[in-house]
Amino acid sequence: MQNRTNRYVNITPEDLRDKFERKDDFLLLDVRMPAEHMADTIEGSILLPVQELGFRIKELPKDREIVVYCRVGNRSAYAAAYLARLGYTLMNLDGGIMAWNQCETCALAAM
Repeated sequence: MQNRTNRYVNITPEDLRDKFERKDDFLLLDVRMPAEHMADTIEGSILLPVQELGFRIKELPKDREIVVYCRVGNRSAYAAAYLARLGYTLMNLDGGIMAWNQCETCALAAM
């Protein structure tokens, strides 16, 4: 894991893979648009576009860690900072799904 910033932690694809392998209890949150989610997703993730966070916030559990991702990490960093300010426990996937897809051993762990 990397340094804490804005009360959330950036994690690498390998860190996320390790969470899957340990069977950690966490919510994987995709904050991209529906078309992006349909085209490519990390198995087990739920979709909640960043534009909808403000009015769908009650759908997210405060008692579970949330790992947020987007395409390359910008939208998810914004979402992670926003949710962290509201008291959620957050991690942001550094590099987003693009970095996840580049990790040769990651996708198998999510299955």
